Amino acid sequence: MKKVITYGTYDLLHYGHVNLLQRAKELGDYLIVALSTDEFNWNMKQKKCYFPYEERKRLLEAIRYVDLVIPENSWEQKISDVKEFKVDTFVIGDDWEGKFDFLKEYCEVAYLPRTPEISTTQIKEDLKK
Repeated sequence: MKKVITYGTYDLLHYGHVNLLQRAKELGDYLIVALSTDEFNWNMKQKKCYFPYEERKRLLEAIRYVDLVIPENSWEQKISDVKEFKVDTFVIGDDWEGKFDFLKEYCEVAYLPRTPEISTTQIKEDLKK
């Protein structure tokens, strides 16, 4: 069984997220999503989520491409996650191109194109208007 892992906040879940998850799942048999916790988002990314972690987790678990959701508590946990879950492929949006090449020592790394016309940041900006 080929395992794939991806990371993200997945706040204000939208079709761009679903597109990424679908393409990630196509790279393997089992998709793990490491979901940023509220604490990690606030303390490390200075991001406040609209939906709390448990609600974002529930939404992700309802998506048919997602097999397992685990918490992302730190930037540094990626290597240990890859080892613990015996991951074959790490997937992330291409806006992170090159940032996770250090994982190539442990698994394949794939940077997937984002859905260009949608983003959580854009949704938040549009709602302010």
